[in-house]
Amino acid sequence: MHPTFVRQLDHANAKFGDIQQVFMDFAVTQCFSTSMKISFAMSRSAKEWSSPQTALAYLNVADTIPHRSEGESVLIGHLPENTKRILDLGTGDGRLIRLIKENRPEIEAVAIDVSPTMLKSPREDFANVSKVKIIEHDFSQPLPEDLGYFDAVVSSFAIHHLRHERKRELYEEIYDIVNPTGIFCNLEHVASPSVELHVRFLKAIGYSPEKEDKANRLLPMELQLRWLRDTGFVEVDCYWKWLEMALLMGYKA
Repeated sequence: MHPTFVRQLDHANAKFGDIQQVFMDFAVTQCFSTSMKISFAMSRSAKEWSSPQTALAYLNVADTIPHRSEGESVLIGHLPENTKRILDLGTGDGRLIRLIKENRPEIEAVAIDVSPTMLKSPREDFANVSKVKIIEHDFSQPLPEDLGYFDAVVSSFAIHHLRHERKRELYEEIYDIVNPTGIFCNLEHVASPSVELHVRFLKAIGYSPEKEDKANRLLPMELQLRWLRDTGFVEVDCYWKWLEMALLMGYKA
């Protein structure tokens, strides 16, 4: 039996409905991993992200995403007023942390990314800022144990590169380090419900199926929202969306 399926069964209660849902989740993840006409390759390794060519190419694409600033504004607007400490997963060139600090300069921030090329920019920008800590870490592996706790964990177009099993594990790790009443905000690239809609999205951002990023490992928005609820987050919903760009959020009770 597939190890992912076994672990999901372990998460479920011994009720028919729960086991039935596990079967459905497993089928969906397998479908979006292997069966769509547009293929999604294995996620990039830490070594590949460390390549300046790969990192810069990705940043050039990310900076041109239509309506990205709209999603970022909604995310920042939902950060609780009492937020004092925030974690940015997959910070890239530090764009999201920079925007947050412009609006909330008093917030202490920890920014994580696997790519030294991407981290060059935030390291330079925040070199003399005591309330920003930059960490080079591959979060396809478990998060560092000494991060501490946060009032908010945010991420922007990063988690979709992970294996599906790791996505769910990461949601659980995030839940464990979010303070009560804290929030998780994931501005993310999600899967379209059909190949036709996916092609429409690619055209909207100026891409053809042949040129899309084969490192993307996309999942349906609804499945990820259910995973967040299963992890324990409340008020889970999509708070903003444009085609395959979605802001998934949840609070810790």
